[in-house]
Amino acid sequence: MKEKKVVFMGTPEFSVPVLKELIEKTNVKLVVTQPDKKIGRHQTLEPTPIKKVALESNIEVYQPTKIKEEYEAILKHEPDIIITCAYGQIIPKELLEYPKYGAINVHASLLPKLRGGAPLHKCIIDGYEETGITIMYMAEGMDSGDIIAQEKIKIEDLDNVGTIHDKLSSLGASLLTKTLPSIFEGTNDRIAQNEEEVTYAYNITREEEKIDFNRPAKDVYNQIRGLYPYPIAYTLLDDEIIKITESKISEKNTGQIGEITEITKEGITVKCAEKSITITKIKPSGKKEMSVSDFINGRKKEELIGRSFK
Repeated sequence: MKEKKVVFMGTPEFSVPVLKELIEKTNVKLVVTQPDKKIGRHQTLEPTPIKKVALESNIEVYQPTKIKEEYEAILKHEPDIIITCAYGQIIPKELLEYPKYGAINVHASLLPKLRGGAPLHKCIIDGYEETGITIMYMAEGMDSGDIIAQEKIKIEDLDNVGTIHDKLSSLGASLLTKTLPSIFEGTNDRIAQNEEEVTYAYNITREEEKIDFNRPAKDVYNQIRGLYPYPIAYTLLDDEIIKITESKISEKNTGQIGEITEITKEGITVKCAEKSITITKIKPSGKKEMSVSDFINGRKKEELIGRSFK
């Protein structure tokens, strides 16, 4: 596959194993990624994880602000195939139709389930039992192209966004490597998505980060692990924002919804609509993540028991 000219488009850490595999197995002529972002108090420009890998491998990097208006530079490289993975912008039709072997995408869900930008979060938040990687042809509709290959993994009870991220990132690289030869040989599958089975995983909103204890404990538990380690679910204790990073389901079913009903070394138990949640790790406003035992150290339990998260 070394003779095939590849343009790769990606941005976050999730895409890094895919790019590294392509650099090893193909001829990556150009890497397209999002513009550098200003971070921190000093607003220092930080390159994307994908840009760092490309520069380390002496591969040209292109960072258009609006790919729909700035794609001509990509066509000059005459790619045989365009491969994307979590790039972050909608690819224009002119790019999709140019390469001999098409434009394909490595997507972090089992399409047609969870189209969109947050499948890692939503597969856990929405209580899916499994997820996986889809290699697909790109189309003008969001994640709507024909499926080439898929591979599944089980979502374990202790998985969170961080663990699913790492599992699927690695799986995406390996599945792409296995699939590319059939694409170049013209022997790959091409399966249209069933539109009746489509679900969506739109980017997480601030409202979705707030815990709603009016839901069953299982849903709250899924929300907490489906938002960890980023952006992290939160609740309010009086006016203080408390981020919840780890919990487990409790069979206790007493108290009012949102009420702190028990505090032990193990955690803070809060009543949900059905059963309860025991919060085991938290991140108070402006502080580092800590165990509940550290959080309640110096506080009187009786001052917390009976109070409610809102």
